[in-house]
Amino acid sequence: MNAGSLPPGTAAAVAALREEVSALHQELVRYNLVVWTGGNVSGRVPGHDLFVIKPSGVPYDRLTAASMIVCDLDGEVVDGDLSPSSDTAAHAYVYRHMPEVGGVVHTHSTYACAWAARGEPVPCVLTAMADEFGAEIPVGPFAVIGDDSIGRGIVETLAGHRSPAVLMQNHGPFTIGEDPRAAVKAAVMCEDVARSVHISRQLGRPLPIDPDAVDRLHDRYRNVYGQPGPSAQ
Repeated sequence: MNAGSLPPGTAAAVAALREEVSALHQELVRYNLVVWTGGNVSGRVPGHDLFVIKPSGVPYDRLTAASMIVCDLDGEVVDGDLSPSSDTAAHAYVYRHMPEVGGVVHTHSTYACAWAARGEPVPCVLTAMADEFGAEIPVGPFAVIGDDSIGRGIVETLAGHRSPAVLMQNHGPFTIGEDPRAAVKAAVMCEDVARSVHISRQLGRPLPIDPDAVDRLHDRYRNVYGQPGPSAQ
């Protein structure tokens, strides 16, 4: 299917999201969260059962809005000339089962992957973690790439959890957000705290934060911090 056969009223929303998702991939490069062609960003098309995702195996410096792939929530290609990311089925599963999610990101960032390789959650021992994640960053089950197994692990692990990030065992971090930008931000923050907590453990035992303080910090960050409106946080 090509853009001309998209459902009525969808083409403009898809075009805008293609631009946004393409640009957000450069943030993964900017923050050193990916190497070569690994990693991906996707975004749900507002008001439609569609999402936009990176094509498979295309270098980041060659990504454009036109090269982004549009899929339905079963992961089937609706519009695009290239093959979609190998993680498409995982993203599709998340969108089907977490309707509040508008963006999904996967990276191979070094420190987060190191925790994932150990199968160990990142403990909530920094106020920045309490702010963004509201808890530890949990570990999801080992799952192979290619079907929706990773998506099932993401959904099962994050169900009822405040963290927008999960470390899939022996694989790496996946993050979610209300939109693609929020999911990219969570990926940046995930790597930052994974690095800081790792360094802290080289120096000794990180000090835990009282759960009540974690709750207060998370609430303040979500509801008070920043400016009113979409630019908050």
